[in-house]
Formats: sequence, C-alpha cells, structure tokens
Amino acid sequence: MNQRLPTPQDVHTAAARLTGCIVRTPMLRNAMLDAATGATVLVKPEVLQRTGSFKLRGATNALLCLPEATRARGVVAYSSGNHAQGVACAAASFGVPATIIMPSDAPAIKRDSTAFWGAKIIPYDRFTENREAIAAAVAAETGATLIPPYDHPDIIAGQGTAALELAMDAATAGLTLDLFIAPAGGGGLMAGSALALSDVSPSTSLHTAEPEGWDDTARSLATGERLRNDMNGSPFCDALLSPMPGALTFAINQRLVTSGFTVSDVEVRAAQKFAARTLKLVTEPGGAVALAALLSGKATLHGKVVGLILSGGNTELE
Repeated sequence: MNQRLPTPQDVHTAAARLTGCIVRTPMLRNAMLDAATGATVLVKPEVLQRTGSFKLRGATNALLCLPEATRARGVVAYSSGNHAQGVACAAASFGVPATIIMPSDAPAIKRDSTAFWGAKIIPYDRFTENREAIAAAVAAETGATLIPPYDHPDIIAGQGTAALELAMDAATAGLTLDLFIAPAGGGGLMAGSALALSDVSPSTSLHTAEPEGWDDTARSLATGERLRNDMNGSPFCDALLSPMPGALTFAINQRLVTSGFTVSDVEVRAAQKFAARTLKLVTEPGGAVALAALLSGKATLHGKVVGLILSGGNTELE
C-alpha cells in the first residue's frame, strides 16, 4: 500500500474539521461499573453517535478531505453495516450519491439504516464473493471514489477523534488514563486512538478487544506480523469480521499497542446485558467487546483509570 501513515497531528486536524458534523459523545461514569471492576472506568459511548457507531467520524473526515469536484461524482464503500451507515450519512450531508456493498447476511437494522440515508445497496455473499472487487467495478463504472472501512489515513485520523475527546474529558476531570481498550476489526479505531493517545496521554497502555476466532490483531501483535483469520469463527460480532489487520493500521498498532484481549460470545452477551441494565445503553455484539474484556477480568485493573469505547449500538433488540 503506497499511502502515508497518518500522524497524531492528523487526528487533531480531523477533530477540528469534524466540529459540527458529528456528535461529541460524552464521557460517562458509573459507580456499579467501577465496583464490578475495581477500577475508575471512563466510557466513551459511540452508540450515541448519529449513526449509532464511531464509523461516522472516519467516513465524514474522508469525504471532507476529497476535492469538491471529486466528491460530487459520488462515493462507494464496502461494509457489514456501520461503515456503510457512516458513509451513507456523510454522503447525504454533502448531497452526493453513495453506493454500499453489504453482505447479504448483514443485520436488517444496518441495511435499513443505510437505506434511510439514501444509499444504493448492492448485496454480496461474504463467503463466496469479493467485496473489494465489486466496489472497484462500481467505482470504475461510475467515477465514484472508494472510501475503505479502515485502511486509509483519513479514516484512521477520523476514528482517532473519539479517543482524543475521551482523553481531553478525562484531563478536565483531573484523571489520566492508565489503560485504554477499544474493539478491533481491521484496526482503524485502535490505530487512530493510538495516534491520539501517544500525543496527549503517552503513559496509557493500549489494548485491543476481539471476539474468539477473529483475534487476528491480538495474534499479529504477539508475533510481529500480520496474520489472517480462518473465517470460520462465530459470526455473532458481525461488525468485527475482518480477514486480517490492515497494512496501515497494523503498522501503527504494532508500534503503539501493548496487546490484544480475546473474548467469547458468552462474555460479549454478558457485557451487552450489563450495558443495557446498568449503563442504560444498547450495544451491538462487536460494540461491546471492550466492555466484555473489562468485565471478564482480562486485565489487572485494581485502582487504575481505564478508558473504553462502546463502539456501536446497531443491533436487533431480540
């Protein structure tokens, strides 16, 4: 990949660029969560973002970075749902057409929400068809610009604004993050977060959270090389089913991230229930993996200040 690696300054620039375009989600505290973990837990609820996911940040930043004439020709993206909604919503904000390549088994709530923003949806079979090839064909035919889900400097910088906001809010409260945990699919959220925190909170220990069977980032961090998933794991955490870490994202995460945690579907379900009952927040499975890692005791937390991102809330309620 011949793209430059983004920098911490790119995250700061993205934060300024996104002002007024996204929701600046709050930092939440909960006494029962602190008691359950023995830590001071600072929650960044990206479930409250306009599209129910942090993905709007990167998508909007990427579109804002396009020249106006290029943006007018439209955009195309491939996604299981959250990046799809982010691109569709951002495109609608700028009045440009969007085409989204979505797996045919994507949750109905994600398909419906993407369609709500006016995007054209092209379904595909995630196990037998190549979403990148389909998107490339659409781009070639229409002149649209491809907005990838994670492995792009503008996407990474935009996603990092969530962690930047959390660190700033923590500092305002007189707190410094000892640990930070975020979900990882392709690794864009953590890569952007790592860039931001390396600048404003360099003592923070960074950790990814992934579902069992889809722990490519954790394994890659442990071995020092990008490793693939076998694609045979449970599809429960549908937002995190990437084949392997991105080239750009892993180049950043390998340098800045300490390790990765892996959680089971049972632990994710328990975290979803805790979020709903105690935090009063609806999370999708992939959006709850960082909380699952926290609640299941994957890290030593006693007395520490821990930041985590609830990355998405687009799930079927049943």
